Amino acid sequence: MTLTELKYIVAVARAKHFGHAAEACYVAQPTLSVAIKKLEDELGVVLFERGGAEISVTPLGAQIVAQAERVLEQTAAIKELAKQNKDPLAGPLRLGVIYTIGPYLLPPLVKGMIAKVPQMPLILQENFTVRLLEMLRQGELDAAIMALPLPDHGMAMQALYDEPFVVAMPAQHPWTKRKTIPADDLKTENMLLLGNGHCFRDQVLEVCPEMARFSAPGNGMQRTFEGSSLETIRHMVASGIGLTVLPRASVPDMNTTEGMLQFRNFDAPQPSRRVVIVWRKSFTRKAAIDAVCEVVAACDLPGITTLCADA
Repeated sequence: MTLTELKYIVAVARAKHFGHAAEACYVAQPTLSVAIKKLEDELGVVLFERGGAEISVTPLGAQIVAQAERVLEQTAAIKELAKQNKDPLAGPLRLGVIYTIGPYLLPPLVKGMIAKVPQMPLILQENFTVRLLEMLRQGELDAAIMALPLPDHGMAMQALYDEPFVVAMPAQHPWTKRKTIPADDLKTENMLLLGNGHCFRDQVLEVCPEMARFSAPGNGMQRTFEGSSLETIRHMVASGIGLTVLPRASVPDMNTTEGMLQFRNFDAPQPSRRVVIVWRKSFTRKAAIDAVCEVVAACDLPGITTLCADA
């Protein structure tokens, strides 16, 4: 039994698909499949039920996978303990960021970290929330910046800032005459949303649940259109296809009268998201986390409210 094999079975249990698990582990599918079969033969048990489009975990397999997760976390803890007597601010920090935060936070964050702790370069990874949490559990990341709510994760967590949402519309849209926009009015408009997998999409659907009905298949003509990134959607709005909801930090100037876009705040209470940093409880370089928090607080992102309390 090897740590690599344990990593593979955890990945398959989470992905419920050998191909997707192999991609997550950066190996070829035959390599992963052979390793898992070898482990099953060694243990004399069946961990996964094969067949159909989705792989399922056997009852005993679920117990073994849970133990494997604990072993992998403890392995990461051993590596961290080995660094305990060294400078926690020396050496790279592997930091994950979700897609809808990275483009707006990372430029000032990286610049601030270079100025504050040049001996601690950031190794950055942009991805979806679920994937970043998986990388944290497996010790592939040291910390990650994402938005609440999060699935059950068992990590340490600290709030960084609250960020309101704003409405973006074409410059010629009649709503540009309004000062603020009621959230309920969005259901009358063609809306542009991020695709499935983006937590920001789910947060926007909470603002206007009617969008979820229109974006579901089988409801006739779709009233919502999906894009792969906020910047793609921004260009689609500028072309007059519809409206969208953006995080405030992505809008440097709310009062601009130039260009093809206009932005408006929502009516009070303004919808928002809380951005947090999470890390494994066994991670010993707390000073490195504190340094990130201090630099984020100094980034002066537009429209955000900096927080210092534990989330």
